[in-house]
Amino acid sequence: MSINVVFLGTSGAIPTLKRSLPSAVIECPKELLMFDCGENTQRQMMNSKVSFHKKLTVLLTHLHGDHVLGLPGVLQTMALMDRKEPVRVYGPKGIKDFLVCTKETLNFGLTFPVEIYEVLSEGLIVAEDNYTVTAVKSNHAVESYSFAFTEKPRPGKFYPKKAKDLGVPVGELWSQLQRGEKITLPDGKVVESNDVMGPPRSGRKIVYTGDTRPFPAFAEFAAGADIVIHESTFDDSLTEKAALDGHSTPSQAAAEAKAAGAMQLVLTHISARYSDTTLLLEQAKKIFADTLVAEDFMRLELPLKES
Repeated sequence: MSINVVFLGTSGAIPTLKRSLPSAVIECPKELLMFDCGENTQRQMMNSKVSFHKKLTVLLTHLHGDHVLGLPGVLQTMALMDRKEPVRVYGPKGIKDFLVCTKETLNFGLTFPVEIYEVLSEGLIVAEDNYTVTAVKSNHAVESYSFAFTEKPRPGKFYPKKAKDLGVPVGELWSQLQRGEKITLPDGKVVESNDVMGPPRSGRKIVYTGDTRPFPAFAEFAAGADIVIHESTFDDSLTEKAALDGHSTPSQAAAEAKAAGAMQLVLTHISARYSDTTLLLEQAKKIFADTLVAEDFMRLELPLKES
């Protein structure tokens, strides 16, 4: 089943008439993973037809206003919609104080629990049956993290003819083989799962950088990603400014994606000075051909892998 990456906001620091502040979601059939949550995110969700009621995990890269100030509004909107499902929030040290203080100061109630987890080190932070989320320290002006969503491998393709040829009757025994179990037939014959299944199929991987300069650990962290969502605040002529402010340029983002062996690069966190992003795209494409510049409400579909 396909998953979608939906870009809710693609500007950096301040919104523009065409770009809202940073937020992107991975839209799975039964849940959402949201990366950053700038102001106006709930309206962007409405325009994108992103659900307010699915299971939700919010991953905040760092505590700058343009990446977190939208979260109280999203939570309030969900409460007004009578949401009951818990929301998980992950972010750097200080995120709990920010959310608790905001809730107490504004005196708003919630109809659902908010589980807040401070990310204090690199490594695994979310482990579900079918995917993980890992974090790596990035290189911004404040404590910051990049995140990788990685699906676990799926079982290989099941071949009914092979099962029948081996004398396995249709039914529960087929299901056991598809789950990777071995079975014993009434005549004592043992059939292994790999006798009737193809090789495991790899999961999808999506990496979101947040605000960052290039950093040495990124290539390994993002290795083999289907999509790298990388900030590209300034064009290459402003490389020194980017380094000073803790940001990246298109060529730097492209070099990172290339080193990681990524399939596709999407540039985001675009400075308001670029009403036309042609220059950014051209600079990145010189190094990494499969590059897009994100636009608000852009939706990328990632189908299941067959190998």
